[in-house]
Amino acid sequence: MMSWVYTEKVKDHFTNPRNILEDEAAYQADGWGKVGNITCGDEMLVGIKVKDDKIEDIKWKTYGCASAIASTSMMSEMVKGMPIKEAYKIKPEDIVGQLGGLPDHKIHCSVLGDRALRAAIEDYCKKTGKEDMLEKEVAKVICVCNNITDLDIENFVKEGGKTFEELQEKTKLGKVCGGCVEKAKELFEDYLHIFGGRK
Repeated sequence: MMSWVYTEKVKDHFTNPRNILEDEAAYQADGWGKVGNITCGDEMLVGIKVKDDKIEDIKWKTYGCASAIASTSMMSEMVKGMPIKEAYKIKPEDIVGQLGGLPDHKIHCSVLGDRALRAAIEDYCKKTGKEDMLEKEVAKVICVCNNITDLDIENFVKEGGKTFEELQEKTKLGKVCGGCVEKAKELFEDYLHIFGGRK
């Protein structure tokens, strides 16, 4: 008999996912967000409908694993009726907390729903001229020696960067003391997982 390492909430949202996008062409979303890389198996599409700057409805679909399905299902329930400014700040740990936890090696999967939702909100705000209402993320310095931030690494991947070596060549990250390399590699792999299919 198979032993599940997931909580009852995770199992419920995996086997009975909420707010699935059945017909992409028929769903009249006010904003779309797509993240992930189909070549490594995880890709996420989120569509939102907005009324009075609140998320009136949300639909999603993924080619991801059980954790991606369960976490996005939970996220979709969490943000219905939520002001978009508040929904924009949802973090992976918020979703994981509502699920009662995920195995450590699966937590990165919840980032797909979080990032796709943010992309959908950004798309809505861009279309409606409300970009100023979103509080942009504050960059965190990863490489102190060369002042390279997490947003620098994220943007490198979004612009088509494929290898950590390319990132180091371009930014000199980790080339002085090397103390940041492990953390930087972890971030790079996460961003590659999320945004690697963009170009």
